[in-house]
Amino acid sequence: MFIQAITLFPEMFGSITEYGVTGRAFKQNLWQFAAINPRQFADNKLGYIDDRPFGGGPGMIMMAPPIQAAIDAAKAQSATPNHRVIYLSPQGAPLTHQKVLSLSQYDSLILLCGRYEGIDERVLMHSVDEEISIGDFVVSGGELPAMMLMDAVLRFVPDVLGDMASAEQDSFANGLLDCPHYTRPTEFQGMSVPDVLKSGNHALIAEWRLEQSLRRTLKRRPELLSERCLLPQEARLLAKIRLEQEQQA
Repeated sequence: MFIQAITLFPEMFGSITEYGVTGRAFKQNLWQFAAINPRQFADNKLGYIDDRPFGGGPGMIMMAPPIQAAIDAAKAQSATPNHRVIYLSPQGAPLTHQKVLSLSQYDSLILLCGRYEGIDERVLMHSVDEEISIGDFVVSGGELPAMMLMDAVLRFVPDVLGDMASAEQDSFANGLLDCPHYTRPTEFQGMSVPDVLKSGNHALIAEWRLEQSLRRTLKRRPELLSERCLLPQEARLLAKIRLEQEQQA
């Protein structure tokens, strides 16, 4: 996968190309990255790419010509029609597990990182395929959201993770929150590892993990269950959990 970021701060992306799982995969050439600074397309010596908004108001707006030129340059570099231009924006659709899976199927992603009060709407209408939000809050620019999207997507690029099962068992991968995990020591501050995890009975362990996922999802994100078509085993375990809760009430 080839990912490009249109950003005023290319240096910020060193954190994802140099460190951790994504950094190791980048060094192994499992994915490629390039940053395009729209200032190089500015029509003035000082590199200004923002101006005051029509109609008045606070802040500045990123101008259409340099942003459009940067998108055109990114498309030319992608060398594939299987690309997606994404604007990281609080007005976008929420980033979900299913969206991450969908984006991982593209050969090239072009991530547009806004700053100031935003980007001239005409660029978004003309050249952006979709807007994506990472949450109902605002940050100073699109770089951090872009890196979060990149990290999530790259986990599904072949060989980026040492074991693909890690991604397949993450929270949301099957529509449920992940179960609790334990490692050595078996005793810590008076708390023990659940006996079932030490039993060696893989069927019991699998059922325990599913039950714990259901318990956690019911407690923290119940709307995920209301939207879910339960499998027979899930329905049985969920009925058991709810009966226990009623008895304890």
